[in-house]
Amino acid sequence: MSKIVVGGVEKFSAVDFPGVLSAVVFMQGCPWRCPFCHNASIRPIVAETDFSWEKFVDFLKTRVGKLDAVTFSGGEPLVQDCLGDIMRGVKELGYKIGLHTGGYRPEHLAKILPLVDWVGLDIKAPFEAARYKEIIGVDHLARVLQSLDLLIESGVDFECRTTCDPRFISADDLWKIAKALKAKGVKKYFLQKYRPIETDKATTDDDCERPFADKDLLAYLQANFESFEIRR
Repeated sequence: MSKIVVGGVEKFSAVDFPGVLSAVVFMQGCPWRCPFCHNASIRPIVAETDFSWEKFVDFLKTRVGKLDAVTFSGGEPLVQDCLGDIMRGVKELGYKIGLHTGGYRPEHLAKILPLVDWVGLDIKAPFEAARYKEIIGVDHLARVLQSLDLLIESGVDFECRTTCDPRFISADDLWKIAKALKAKGVKKYFLQKYRPIETDKATTDDDCERPFADKDLLAYLQANFESFEIRR
């Protein structure tokens, strides 16, 4: 097993695994360059880190019965080959497993899905190759679609969600995404309000609310998904 490379942990979270109290592990490494990313500092995998996974496991042992799950976030957890082994060890302690991913490596996702109890899949843009590449910086839409199909076929509980950065995502884009997800049979879709990153000094709160101004869109989302809300 290769060594897990971690950018940080949150020892208690009520929002990173729906309805479940979890610890969150922010794994280093992501090949994408989303302009609204708040964790850009952990995109590269650094060779040295003072984080001790063994000490974190010791912490988890003390929280059995108080925490319910461990959620793996990033970065992009699917980058690291050790993910399955790490999840298996956490599962053996009695914890549920959550995963936040953009769907980067569907072949890796397929291997670890039997260990996972819930997945949050980030949908970055409409399913158009040029638009997706505009957001993530590389031509990986086919990987995202394959990962989405894997989740649908697996029966694992999952949600799709889109961060609505008004610099890149419009209400028209959200219409396209919603209709595509509905056609695939996705049941849970959430919109996330963009929080300006540190370098974005121009986007106002009114700008961040703009993607939600289309009342017909919101009515469509409410009517066509079993679970929908705007997360502000």
